[in-house]
Amino acid sequence: MVSELQQRMQESFVEHVNEEYIMDCMRCGFCLPACPTYMATDQDETHSPRGRIALMKAMRDGDVVWDGSIEEAFDVCLGCRACEPACPAGVQYGTLIEETRFAVQQVKPQTIKEKGLRNVAFNHLFADQKKMATTIKFFHFYQNSGLQKMTRKIGFLDLFPPFMKEMESVLPKIKSKQNSPVSSQPKLTNVAFFTGCLMDTLFQETNRKTIVLLEQLGAKVHIPKEQQCCGALHGHSGELDKGIQNARANIDAFDSDDYDYIVNNAGGCGAFLSEYQKHLQSDKHYKDKAARFSKKSIDISSLFVKLGLNDLLKTGQSDNESIVTYQDSCHLRNVNQVFHEPRTLLQNAPGFEYKELIDAGSCCGSAGIYNLLQPEMATRILDTKMKGVKDLKPTIIVTSNPGCLMQMQVGIQREGLQKEMTAMHIVDFLFNVMGKNKIIGVELNV
Repeated sequence: MVSELQQRMQESFVEHVNEEYIMDCMRCGFCLPACPTYMATDQDETHSPRGRIALMKAMRDGDVVWDGSIEEAFDVCLGCRACEPACPAGVQYGTLIEETRFAVQQVKPQTIKEKGLRNVAFNHLFADQKKMATTIKFFHFYQNSGLQKMTRKIGFLDLFPPFMKEMESVLPKIKSKQNSPVSSQPKLTNVAFFTGCLMDTLFQETNRKTIVLLEQLGAKVHIPKEQQCCGALHGHSGELDKGIQNARANIDAFDSDDYDYIVNNAGGCGAFLSEYQKHLQSDKHYKDKAARFSKKSIDISSLFVKLGLNDLLKTGQSDNESIVTYQDSCHLRNVNQVFHEPRTLLQNAPGFEYKELIDAGSCCGSAGIYNLLQPEMATRILDTKMKGVKDLKPTIIVTSNPGCLMQMQVGIQREGLQKEMTAMHIVDFLFNVMGKNKIIGVELNV
């Protein structure tokens, strides 16, 4: 006899998971070597894109019984979407895994704890930028009041899982917001800056430097009010409907003919922003506005190149003293196809020799909050990544996403390499290089 949960779960898959996208998969297996979880589980088919798509179809058709093993197969997916560039059939795996997780959350029984955590995260913290800012004020107090030193000294953090303790140790030092110096150069390009929720709180100093560099490159930077979290975290966690609500709010905030570009400096955010058009293609009120938004959306490294930063970098001192490398943001590379731009910027950075990191395009294990929800698999993937780092021995590992940045810092710390290397956001790296070589128009505090 089919249980009520099984029946409801099957109906949810039928309603929410696109059968045409499932049938696009030819089961060829080109995705397998590109999938980090497939490789990390000794080639377990259920932890591959092909295997997960087969499970999606089986759930729709009622050929398998929903249980913890099927849920685990979907949960363990990083959502890195490395399978998409590898797929000759163009399977929209990112859409399928988002729809699958949404289908599951519509039916899955939740504990009181899980309901509470999801409510706080998706209905409040990542749904309201002001609430996120208020939360970060607590971390500012925690870091600057002596509370952080005390909790570390008495071993309070030992009560938490090891990976959460490691993440706490690499949180950036939160500073009070500073005004950015304004360049007197003529402004040729109007840029709307998507500040992001984590970037504008935990990494607000990086945002400040982003504005400074854009101003120096002749851009007029606008920061639209009422912008919210991009919605990516919602979409990746089975709360796609709430992510789309955020998308509508952001589209309204940025819907102006005055902006030539809508720029972001977080790869994970950028991918979801660029797909607003896809998520709202059936919304008659937002379809056209979403298309305009996605068309204008651009990553910071791509905009830096368009505005001529490479030419400015070439005017600096060219002695190659230190090795710099680059760890791709999965979504920036696999969804937005931004690969060459950050590398050319690093290759032209005076005082550094650029060397390619082994498997730079493979996931580091961060994947939003994946490293908190799936710490064991995240650790396996990070350990593999760090083998390449130790072979290359770079001085600086540059990333383009806050989660990747903290994940690489955890890897460096875990390997005891803090004295040999560090990880930096690409904006922070370029800001320091430009300031050191005095090839920008304002005095910078570097």
